[in-house]
Amino acid sequence: MSLGVLSLVLAAAFAHAGWNFLAKGAEGGAAFVWLCAAIGTLLYVPVLALALVADPGELGWTALGLMAGSGALHALYFVLLQRGYAAGDLSLVYPLARGTGPLLSGAAAILFLGERPSALAVAGALIIVAAVFSLVGRGGSREAIGFALLTGTTIATYTLWDKHAVGTSELAPVVYYWGTNLTVALILAPWVLHRRGDLARVWAASRRNAAGVALLSPLAYVLVLYALARAPVTYVAPARETSILIGTLLGTTVLAEGDGRRRMIAAGAIVLGVTALALG
Repeated sequence: MSLGVLSLVLAAAFAHAGWNFLAKGAEGGAAFVWLCAAIGTLLYVPVLALALVADPGELGWTALGLMAGSGALHALYFVLLQRGYAAGDLSLVYPLARGTGPLLSGAAAILFLGERPSALAVAGALIIVAAVFSLVGRGGSREAIGFALLTGTTIATYTLWDKHAVGTSELAPVVYYWGTNLTVALILAPWVLHRRGDLARVWAASRRNAAGVALLSPLAYVLVLYALARAPVTYVAPARETSILIGTLLGTTVLAEGDGRRRMIAAGAIVLGVTALALG
């Protein structure tokens, strides 16, 4: 993995941990996910316009189909993640979900996409995954763990889907993710329209959190898409999990979720794993 790609992934990690921190403190549910998607779609229209002029990429029915599929997967991901946060701590749900994702996507990339990472990169990925699972800690509700694992499975699925979109199909990351975000809003719109009371409650309690997520979530993922277009899934997917170090720090300090020493040692192991990935 080149230094440039690693820089993209690390910047995405900071943005990703930031929006998850905001989502954890929000009035959750599908109404919050819809609000984030709707605000994000509007917020990034100027960026979309610039991207269409500078680098529109491949456009057509195939691109629309890939955006629609990604949007469906991301809608499921966001809803499952919010359910997990409603049931458990940030420092439980976030690392478990993020750790399951690269484990599954990396394995699938090797089996189905023919990717062949170096031995050092594989070692780095395994260190990251082991450290992530050590962060889960003791206790934690079965509901929270279940939703976290389902979220991780969804992460692995959309990572491989999006790798195909921006890699093999050569879709422009900004245009692609804008379409994905729009799809999320459209999919959840019927549900929200039938529950306007939930939307009003979320708007009153968490509109600032929604605006922050709407800004940071697309930014984080577009950076990842640019990285996926330039490097194998088996390198990008584990490296982006350095966001766990940031999320763990936020959970154990700002949210006072405890067990800080053990969790920060595990987070340090993630840094070691990322170094192995970069050298590999």
